[in-house]
Amino acid sequence: MSTATPHTPATPTASPPRLTPRARTTALGVIATSMLMIILDGSIVTVAMPAVQDDLGFTPAGLSWAVNAYLIAFGGLLLLAGRLGDLIGRRPMFLSGIGLFTAASLAAGAAGSPAVLVAARFAQGVGSAMSAAVALGILVTLFTEPAERARAIGVFSFTGAAGASIGQVLGGVLTDALSWHWIFFINLPIGLAVLLVGVRVLPADRGRGLAAGAGVTGALLVTAGLMLGIYTVVQVETYGWASARTLGLGALALALLAGFVLRQATARTPLMPLRILRSRKVSGANAVQMLMVAALFSFQIIVALHLQKVLGYGAAATGLAMLPAAVVIGAVSLGLSARLCARFGERTVLLTGIALLIGALSLLARILVRADYVTDLLPVMLLAAGFGLALPALTSLGMSGAGEDDAGLASGLFNTTQQIGMALGVAVLTTLAAGRTEALRAAGSPSAEALTGGYRLAFTVGAALLVAAFAVAFLTLRREPTAAAGHRQPHPAAATGRTGAEA
Repeated sequence: MSTATPHTPATPTASPPRLTPRARTTALGVIATSMLMIILDGSIVTVAMPAVQDDLGFTPAGLSWAVNAYLIAFGGLLLLAGRLGDLIGRRPMFLSGIGLFTAASLAAGAAGSPAVLVAARFAQGVGSAMSAAVALGILVTLFTEPAERARAIGVFSFTGAAGASIGQVLGGVLTDALSWHWIFFINLPIGLAVLLVGVRVLPADRGRGLAAGAGVTGALLVTAGLMLGIYTVVQVETYGWASARTLGLGALALALLAGFVLRQATARTPLMPLRILRSRKVSGANAVQMLMVAALFSFQIIVALHLQKVLGYGAAATGLAMLPAAVVIGAVSLGLSARLCARFGERTVLLTGIALLIGALSLLARILVRADYVTDLLPVMLLAAGFGLALPALTSLGMSGAGEDDAGLASGLFNTTQQIGMALGVAVLTTLAAGRTEALRAAGSPSAEALTGGYRLAFTVGAALLVAAFAVAFLTLRREPTAAAGHRQPHPAAATGRTGAEA
């Protein structure tokens, strides 16, 4: 399948100049650091929420918007930002996003009212979307050799997988030692360093130009649909799944997204050429990621809630208790994943990682009210190594079907499904856990037992989602048909690190 359509300019995007190994390593450091900063910001805020509420006078309902404003902007704009990166250049999109995120972090740290903080968080989400949407696109065009690409994706995946756990530790320490303002101010030196080094080492790339696919109608439809959909999902805990508000807004969001798909099928210059979804690896990997991220919300957040609300851990102690998970994820994603993918293929490594994660959530589904950390929780933290296996392999598969001209779009799509999965995980699992907890309390169960019963249900559903992810990966992520069968081979700039041993 060719990447060109009858309405696509014949001249492809110019490839970025080949950098020296040292320069490419530095560029990888820039990309990984930016993603670590963005992921840290998402988790570091949750620990400081009580202090923010007390200082700024947020209402309980209003406080959630310090998180939701960021999530809506980030998830809603990723797809648009990814495609615009292909059209105007991924380097300027990335650097502009980091600049906006850094400036918004300063505004958030200096906020003196709820309105200012929520607005700054929305701006942070916009900046995050601009940079995160094209980060993978830059990476796969920098690292074209299979082995070095696998190692680079391992580094990139580590920053995402371990960043959330590190953020919880850092958020507790900064809030206790200084104040909640510093959870945002800490982004300033990191963001400035990324900008200064990124300007020097990231290769300049010339996009195809806005005329190659800047459909305004499509951009408005997909951005509005994604933002409204994520807004609807994050409000489910307040209004319920069956409320008229949820059903009405959900139907409108689906209608907007359906209109976007129809528009892309008929537009002369589509914002998202639908050809990218014809790759079984691209569409399958995005479906697996959505299921996996939704399931692992129960690990990242609900384990922390159990440690604090049932076992009585403090914020910093909770982060330290989850630190072994970050360590094993880092060790596997940085030290093993690339070699295992080269030896056995991404699909096999992905399935093995998901199997380990199923084991982790299955253990949590039987968690005790008076759980012992060493015997009951530490094994779960060690099984989290499965995420260090699964995510790099999944990232390679998710980017494997995109040519160089579509690398930013594929990156934006991959990040979009991640955010949608996270939003669905938040809505579904917290609603189920809260409903089960209330039912147990109404039946006379003590608070700790009722909370644990709700968490067990969330872990059980999370394990079921992982089983579904395993099935989708097993069925869809097989070797693509060969070019002789009428399908194109992947563009060299988007080839993955698989070898002939891949199943």
